[in-house]
Amino acid sequence: MKHDHSSLQSSTLVAQASSSVKKLHHAVTAAVSQPTEELVQQAQNRLVRTENAVRAAEQQTTYSGVEFAQEILSEEKERLSSLNVSKK
Repeated sequence: MKHDHSSLQSSTLVAQASSSVKKLHHAVTAAVSQPTEELVQQAQNRLVRTENAVRAAEQQTTYSGVEFAQEILSEEKERLSSLNVSKK
């Protein structure tokens, strides 16, 4: 039974990381579309939360969903980074 709980917890963490990545994508897209200081800050805040969610999932599981979340996280970081560079 302990194994089932661990498996359920791992899949929940992967789902949370996936959801967080989706929210990050939307936040970055909004900031890219309309690069106001407020939207860029919201995207940066979302990035921190997403990194934490993905890190938590990485520590608990090896599911391929975490790898996908890591890839999307990396892409969104690049998008946000390029936005920050263009604003300077």
